[in-house]
Amino acid sequence: MDFDLSEEQRLLKDSVERLMLESYGFDERGKYRSEHMGFSEAMWARYAELGLLALPFSEEYGGFGGGAVEAMIVMEAFGKALILEPYFATVVLAGGILRHGASEAQKTELIPAIAAGRMKLAFAYAEPQSRYDLFDIETQARKDGDGWILNGTKGLVLHGAVADKIIVSVRTAGRSRDKDGIALFLVDGNVPGLVRRGYSTQDGLWAAEMTLNNVRVKADNVIGNPADAYPVIARVADEAIAALCAEAIGCFAAMQTITLDYLKTRKQFGATLGSFQVLQHRAVDMFIELEQSCSMAMYATMMARENGTMERERAISAAKAQIGESARLIGTQSIQLHGGVGMTMEYRIGHYFKHITMIDTLFGDADYHLHRLAVLGSIIRENA
Repeated sequence: MDFDLSEEQRLLKDSVERLMLESYGFDERGKYRSEHMGFSEAMWARYAELGLLALPFSEEYGGFGGGAVEAMIVMEAFGKALILEPYFATVVLAGGILRHGASEAQKTELIPAIAAGRMKLAFAYAEPQSRYDLFDIETQARKDGDGWILNGTKGLVLHGAVADKIIVSVRTAGRSRDKDGIALFLVDGNVPGLVRRGYSTQDGLWAAEMTLNNVRVKADNVIGNPADAYPVIARVADEAIAALCAEAIGCFAAMQTITLDYLKTRKQFGATLGSFQVLQHRAVDMFIELEQSCSMAMYATMMARENGTMERERAISAAKAQIGESARLIGTQSIQLHGGVGMTMEYRIGHYFKHITMIDTLFGDADYHLHRLAVLGSIIRENA
């Protein structure tokens, strides 16, 4: 397997990293966070100018036809900078739903608007009772003439309060934990009956709780099969996890660099902290975890768009479990090696720690994916 980047991929990596270095320092991030939407509209426009919003979409819809490696490059750079903009929500999550499930008419209408930065999307998949099970859906959709009526509650909708349109997973048939009878609907952000309550997450991003009270949706706003959308949801979730793993790698690399710089400059008892052997050992532990995570993130990237469901799910769960375990070790070590300053909002290391904690919990934490990996292994052995 060739892990070398092509010339185009190296140029993409250089341009994104240069943009982050020039425009997304810690002080600039604080200013962006104080803007009325919780992120920088100017930076969102820059992403559009560079083609980052169009990256994963087919050229026939105004995209650049990028693959999993390009997504990994962008997400890793964004992880290092701790960006606030809704790239993951719009391009990776909602964009993934459009790529895998939308009709030609829907793609033609929506993707060029996303690529140009004119439209932000969100994906409402989680519910209060569902935890990490994407098929556990109680939000109902019933047929009403030539349209549908939606009722239910969705939680932790990333950037849901600022999205122009929201893709909502609902149940059209069956019981709440059936994998059949699930549909995806495209809902306008200002449709009557939709109530959005935005709030700040612990890592400085924004999410929303959503309530749908007799929300009317036209039939042409159904994405894909109105009774068999779960395979699309599961595939997009796997691709999203691979993107999160790459983002975590960017965070880990930044945390290691920041911590090593602190150990080299901070003095205690007349010597730099880095001169104490026990602290050197802990820094080495961080480096080992970073390298292990890099390998697993690359593995997830290579497997994310595989058509074989079982092997893809095993690879994604293995990578997510490793990322979660590494987040705990790298996070705790970096905070402890910084001492009290690591717990303050004025110092950047704590912001990275909060974000990797959120990454661990999104789409299942390390314990969840270890269990999922064990179940998938048992199924393969039974079928062997």
